[in-house]
Amino acid sequence: MKLIIAEKPSVAQAIAKVIGNMKRQNGYLENEDFIVTWCIGHLVELAPTEVYDAQYKKWKQSDLPILPEPFQYQVSKGKEAQYQIIMQLMADERVESIVCATDAGREGELIFRLVYEQANCQKPVERLWISSMEASAIADGLAKLQPSSGYDNLYHAALCRAQADWLVGINATRLFSTLYNSKLNIGRVQTPTLAMIVEREQTINAFKPTAYYTVSIEVEDNKFTSDKIANKEEAEALLADCDNAVVQSITVSKKTTNPPKLYDLTTLQREANRKFGLTAKQTLDIVQVLYEKKLVTYPRTDSSYITQDMEQTTLALIPLIIDRLPMTKGITHVPDIKRLVDDSKVTDHHAILVTKEIEQVDISVLPKAEQDILMLIAKKLVMVTAPTHLFEEQVITLHSGSQPFILKRKQILENGWKAYADVEQEDKADKLRELSFEEEQVIEHFTKQMNEHFTSPPKSFTEDTLLSAMERASASEDEQEELEHTGLGTPATRAGIIERLVLGMFVERKGKKMVPTQKGIALIQVVPETIKSAQLTAEWEFALAQIENGYAEPKQFMIAIQQFISQLVANNQEKNADLASLFMEEKEVIGKCPRCESEVHEFHKAFGCVNKDCGFVMWKNNKFFTLKKKELTKRMAKTLLEKGKCKVTKLYSEKTGKTYDANVILDDTGDKYVNFKLEFLNKK
Repeated sequence: MKLIIAEKPSVAQAIAKVIGNMKRQNGYLENEDFIVTWCIGHLVELAPTEVYDAQYKKWKQSDLPILPEPFQYQVSKGKEAQYQIIMQLMADERVESIVCATDAGREGELIFRLVYEQANCQKPVERLWISSMEASAIADGLAKLQPSSGYDNLYHAALCRAQADWLVGINATRLFSTLYNSKLNIGRVQTPTLAMIVEREQTINAFKPTAYYTVSIEVEDNKFTSDKIANKEEAEALLADCDNAVVQSITVSKKTTNPPKLYDLTTLQREANRKFGLTAKQTLDIVQVLYEKKLVTYPRTDSSYITQDMEQTTLALIPLIIDRLPMTKGITHVPDIKRLVDDSKVTDHHAILVTKEIEQVDISVLPKAEQDILMLIAKKLVMVTAPTHLFEEQVITLHSGSQPFILKRKQILENGWKAYADVEQEDKADKLRELSFEEEQVIEHFTKQMNEHFTSPPKSFTEDTLLSAMERASASEDEQEELEHTGLGTPATRAGIIERLVLGMFVERKGKKMVPTQKGIALIQVVPETIKSAQLTAEWEFALAQIENGYAEPKQFMIAIQQFISQLVANNQEKNADLASLFMEEKEVIGKCPRCESEVHEFHKAFGCVNKDCGFVMWKNNKFFTLKKKELTKRMAKTLLEKGKCKVTKLYSEKTGKTYDANVILDDTGDKYVNFKLEFLNKK
């Protein structure tokens, strides 16, 4: 009997349905030959620091660096019951071998292996590796199970990534948090990403517009424009010299624009952000649901190509898309599938495609966001297999005042793939009249003017442009688009990184813009270049890819990470005094202290005097108030400090079980604890 372990219950149910005749049990399904069970995401995770030593529970700079040897793991809180079920099934005498059926990627491999290792299981393992949840794909995968050893390097890379993130996160976060007395979450990938956002906003804020000029000549609604001129006097001189104009050259050329590529996860997230305003995480969540509904192929892919053996099955999807989805038009061309094929550019998974399951589903009943993403993926396949876009470009050059003036116009000859693009993506083409110019023609009658322009600052990041920047974070300008492993994170992790920056209040969303908070700006000011370096993080990402491909040793990678952490701690033993004030929270003044007249501020559990020698403090959960089922609020505290008393309604009486209204009087005698007393209101 084989034990199949999926990543989620929905995937386990899909596999069980393909196998057939399975009975539902507590936490698994089974028949005579198979047991199918599931994880719930990560069932086993790296243990927290206090597992190694109880003293680590309190953050102290003197404890750093924390470098576990070996790392320890624990069952994730709240998931113990499902872990116990899997562990018992692994130990079941009926089970002869195990099938890893978690998601076919780095993280899926890690999820399974950690459970397998934690349970001390020794039974042989095979791997189910599929790119679609269609029944046919599952059945084919089950018939072609692979030896688990073929994915050992993938596991080693995943484990190194998890351990490196733990080491950097724990040590760097504690180091700078204790130095600056403020919780500063630092991550191997998220901090360089934050640095890019901060740098962009600083560039925008420091930007000073620079004027430049152009001179234009208009001949019968045809506007010819000079090159940019930096100097106003030079532009004015050119304007004055434009007494007549001569047609210097006329060129007419045919040009083509090739179709785009299929979607990988990042390009899908970017386009969904542009079109629908979806965050990267929202898009990932939606496409994951579509994958589990068997409507699209595996989403966490970095490839925009398919393999040669997929040509016919991919071609067969196009008529389904035309027939079943609300496309605006059919096709009159023969789809060019070969353009999409490149085996060398498909590693774990091919580009994201719809599946033939769209034939069985009423798309109109899906939630709108799912419909939007499904249509993007479907239309992309039709678009990328369509003919090239063909247009004619006219370039007419006038000479006047010894300067060239250019007019460019174009006319679409064959719309090609752009017929399937959205209207806002299509090129605007002029309706070309017959050419009314000839070479060497002298033009005497025209209007002329000087135009003032100003340079523009770069734009704030949106999730679209931020994902693009993360993808190519360390690539130099002259590197080709196809360069791999130059980015921050992976397609599968970038959405989570962005969300952590937002949740940590280092970045905020303003409409579509992603802008740093003051806390985010301050963090980037205090951390050293090595922590915020996109280059270093991309080198680590490249090293992980090398481990995954069997070209590098995990041990050497982890030694390098540990050395980095040790050096980071050693080089940052003192805070930068000039920057320490960046993290001093501005406390709201509640009122004046009745004992020493210093300021009273609100703290997490109390309202207290800032003078540490004074000792005046009003606790929010003071027994006086809790017995009356009330908590001391900021409004009440302000009134008590200003007037010495405040009216409070619906105070609870333990004697009668009823509520009443009364004045609470601040009765401070200077003792350790502040006292309060009641003044009952006169009833009319």
